[in-house]
Amino acid sequence: MSWTSIVANIILFGVKYWAGIVSGSVAIIADAWHTLSDSISSIFVLVGNKVSKKPPDERHPFGHGRAELITTILIGMLLAFVAYELAHQAIAKFTRQDAARYGPIALTVTILSLVVKEGLAQLAFWAGRRIKSHTLHADGWHHRSDAISSLLILLGVFLGRFFWWIDAVLGVIVSVMIFYTAVTIIRSSIDPLMGKKPDQALVNEIITLCNQIAGFAIKAHHFHIHQYGDHTELTFHIVFPPDYTLKVAHHLTNQIEESIRKEYNIEATIHMEPEGKQKDFHPEEE
Repeated sequence: MSWTSIVANIILFGVKYWAGIVSGSVAIIADAWHTLSDSISSIFVLVGNKVSKKPPDERHPFGHGRAELITTILIGMLLAFVAYELAHQAIAKFTRQDAARYGPIALTVTILSLVVKEGLAQLAFWAGRRIKSHTLHADGWHHRSDAISSLLILLGVFLGRFFWWIDAVLGVIVSVMIFYTAVTIIRSSIDPLMGKKPDQALVNEIITLCNQIAGFAIKAHHFHIHQYGDHTELTFHIVFPPDYTLKVAHHLTNQIEESIRKEYNIEATIHMEPEGKQKDFHPEEE
């Protein structure tokens, strides 16, 4: 998937850059650089997926799954930079009152770019859903943003003969769309990277599971979830009746942890608490 994207984007970059030079269109030239940035993001995808599949080691006991989230953030930052450069060039052209010279070459290349980039976007979305990859989903949006910019430029090709400023204005519009996509991608990765509150529906299901195993309504609280790519760690507290021995409470806890592992593919660590207030315990006094 990534190598197909890299080769296609490099070819598209050359064709679109040539079309931009011929037509004097800052929007097409900027779109060409946007396409080249897709190749860079695809390389990030390859690196991120390879690193995230590495098994746990001494320095990274929970694996390397978050490498994919870091890669996704880098893609978002790259998109934000492309948006800034595109807006800068478009505003400069508007200030100079430069008009693009659209023609058959610009029309053909823009249509080709639109078809190819949307095809790559759909392929990335499909692959991302199949293997549950945040990075591939982000890469798909990168392709989609390029397809949308090509669609807007195609509109400019038809309207350019009537409005000298259409190329510059479309450049600004495309840059705003790309920047919005960048912010969306970055935010989607920052939440799991920094740690977010567990979904309440998941919490309710786990509490129900605890009750079924224990045979009574267990008081479970203090839920925290930590995601490392495909590996998820869950910690929470369970309150047991004060007359339960440590052996009994530990047995039930092991059963709950094993059930959570089988049902949700989540590694759970449970802190056991006795119900009611306890007097301070001082081992040295025993």
